[in-house]
Amino acid sequence: MSSALMPAPSLVLPALPSRAWLRNAGAAVVAVGLHGLVLGLLLSQWPSDRPEPPQVRTLTTRLISLAPPAPPVPPQPEVVAAPPVPLEPVKPVKPVEAPKPDPRLQQQKLEQAALARKRVEEQKREEQRQEQQRIEQQRLEQLRREAEAQAQQQRLAEQQTQAAERARQAEAAAAASRQYLPIAKDAPDYPERALDKGIQGDCTVSYRVNPQGRVENPQVVGDCHPLFIRPSLSAAKSFRYQPRIVDGQAVAVEGVKNTFHYRIE
Repeated sequence: MSSALMPAPSLVLPALPSRAWLRNAGAAVVAVGLHGLVLGLLLSQWPSDRPEPPQVRTLTTRLISLAPPAPPVPPQPEVVAAPPVPLEPVKPVKPVEAPKPDPRLQQQKLEQAALARKRVEEQKREEQRQEQQRIEQQRLEQLRREAEAQAQQQRLAEQQTQAAERARQAEAAAAASRQYLPIAKDAPDYPERALDKGIQGDCTVSYRVNPQGRVENPQVVGDCHPLFIRPSLSAAKSFRYQPRIVDGQAVAVEGVKNTFHYRIE
C-alpha cells in the first residue's frame, strides 16, 4: 500500500481595478443613460399613424328685424317773443268775516239739548221705577207663595191632628161604650134518652151577664122538651162574655137569650 502526497494549491486573490478604469466605466454609464433619455423623448413626440377625425363646422344664422325709419321731422316755426304785458297792481283782499251766530238760535239749541237730556233722565228714572216695581212684585209673589205653602202645611198638620184626635176619641168612646161579646160558647150534650127515642127540638135560655162576663141565673123560656132543659142550662152556665163597657165602666147585661137547637143527623 502506497500513498502519494500532493501539495495543496495556494489561494491567489484577483487584482483590484485601477482608478482610471473606474473613471472610464462611469463615463460610459452616463453616456448610455443620456442616449436612452433622448430616445424616449423622440418616441414620445413621434406622430401616430392613426389620423385624427375631421372636425364638423356648423353655420348659425339669426334673423334680425329692424325698426321702420322714423318720419322726417317737420320744420319748427320760429317763435316770436310777445311784448311784455304791463302788470296791474294787485289789490289787497279783505278777509271774509265768519257770520255771527244768532243768539236766539243758540238759546233754542241749548233749550232743546236740555229738554232732550231731561227726557233721557226721566226715561231712565221710569225704567228704574218699573224695574223696582217688578222686583217688588216678584218678592211679594214669593212671599205669598211661601205664606200659602206654610198655610197649607199648617192646614195639613191641623187636619192630621184633628183626624188623630177623632180616632182617639172614637177609640175612647168605643172603649168607654162597648157591647158585650161572646168569648166561649160550648154546645150542650145531646140527651141519650132523647137520642134513643129520636126526639128533636129547640130550647131557649135567658140569663144575665155580670160585669165579669159570667152567666148568672139562667132560665128556660118558652116551650122546651123536658129532656133538653137540664143540658141547656148547664151549657148556658159555661158561657163566657166580654163585659159591656159604659162610660169606661163594666156593667151587667140583663135578659140575654140563647137558643139551643137539638137535631139528629
